[in-house]
Amino acid sequence: MASEPPLLSMTGITKAFPGVRALDGVDLDVQEGEVHCLLGQNGAGKSTLIKVLAGAHQPDTGVIRWRGDPVVLRSPMAAMRLGIATIYQELDLVEHLSVAENVHLGHEPTTAGFVVRGRTARANTTALLRRLGHPDIEPARLVGELSAAQQQIVSMARALSHDVRLIVMDEPSAALDPDEVDNLFRVVAGLTAEGVAVVYISHRLDEIRRIGDRVTVLKDGRAVARGLPAKTTPTREVVTLMTGRDVEYVFPDRPAEPPSGEPVLEVRGLARSGEFAPFSLEVRPGEIVGIAGLVGSGRSEILETVYGARRPDSGQVLVGGRPIRPGSVRAAVRAGIGLAPEERKAQALLMLESVTRNVSVSSLSRFARGGWIDRNAERSAARAATRELSLRPDNPAVPVRTLSGGNQQKAVLARWLLRGCRVLLLDEPTRGVDVGARAELYAVVRRLADEGLAVLLVSSEVPEVLGLADRVLVLREGRVVHTAPARELDEHRVLDLVMEGSPAS
Repeated sequence: MASEPPLLSMTGITKAFPGVRALDGVDLDVQEGEVHCLLGQNGAGKSTLIKVLAGAHQPDTGVIRWRGDPVVLRSPMAAMRLGIATIYQELDLVEHLSVAENVHLGHEPTTAGFVVRGRTARANTTALLRRLGHPDIEPARLVGELSAAQQQIVSMARALSHDVRLIVMDEPSAALDPDEVDNLFRVVAGLTAEGVAVVYISHRLDEIRRIGDRVTVLKDGRAVARGLPAKTTPTREVVTLMTGRDVEYVFPDRPAEPPSGEPVLEVRGLARSGEFAPFSLEVRPGEIVGIAGLVGSGRSEILETVYGARRPDSGQVLVGGRPIRPGSVRAAVRAGIGLAPEERKAQALLMLESVTRNVSVSSLSRFARGGWIDRNAERSAARAATRELSLRPDNPAVPVRTLSGGNQQKAVLARWLLRGCRVLLLDEPTRGVDVGARAELYAVVRRLADEGLAVLLVSSEVPEVLGLADRVLVLREGRVVHTAPARELDEHRVLDLVMEGSPAS
């Protein structure tokens, strides 16, 4: 007896854009009820492939089959009608609408041809949220008031409102803390038990092993491996397939002796009500200090307050022994503080501008000549800064939006390198960055520290904090519960502290 065809089969998919062949004969098949993980470095073709699957791009050649029958997905709505929903990393929810309105956006419930609002929409939404194990989310609440994890659930509810059979999840855990990731995995397990298939994209290989059934690896627009068992394929093999070389999770060597000298950055009793308690630290030249803690523990708020983007209720920040005006980004930048924020696309980069303009934007006054910008000097300085960080492609004229995640982050770092900052604040520096590019960023950060920069690092990934930092502060509910040299800590100890620790005396 012939076996059933896959739920989804993509064969020989190609897609070219001006100057680049994004997909070069990719094959992918997904079975009902499985979690099929799609891996690859930034620029490998993952985003293009899922946009073809979502109906946002039309393939140049190739065939898509749904339950064995050829289909043409001419639009996202056509894909949705077929039963394919895509939840992108940057959720497309409308913050000023309610949960129920977002769930039914574009396909409001009707009776006798008339749109039915209010009670019916809320009842349908409640049923979907209960199915996802989240009856606690109120259908009438505005989406903008929800946490990142709750918004993720609302996106899934919207997908299920279309009776979908396949959900594509692009980096769904990027903004979630460990407990929220565990809950996400429970939701995914419940969906697959009902026969819903999931295509799961993540740079976190430990997640792939936990949640995945099979793995397809893309490299340079080609599928270099298909259908690998997610739970038993060695990490080294997966990384080698992704990068074309053998990459270890190895961090740059720390200095043999801890950095000495007078602190470059001093934070004294800094506090914001409801966000973090009085907080103090010192960072010396050449030192990387890491802050570990769950999402919501106050980590990012501390960095933004040091940078002047938030005004503290009390305390002060000093650079080189001199206090800077609180709540002033301009004062912080003038003092030599630079920030690479968590959401680099929304908070740091001018996505439609060139790499040159993104790198020079904080230093434009140095290129001013009689009220005009000396473009040649600007380009020359930007090129020197990007070359120092090995940013690719080596062409500062290209729009920054065309760069991979790792190279976009390098553009942000190049901005502060050009500015000559003395203190670098890094908030989730490798979010959305692939394995190979992470290693490069780690090396860049360590080299900048070795050249005398003081670095304050925040990351959700405990191994990253422990591997890159010289000294670690563990934060829980806005309070420091432990401080120690990184070499004296391990992941289990840090997780115990952030989950169960009590404020340090």
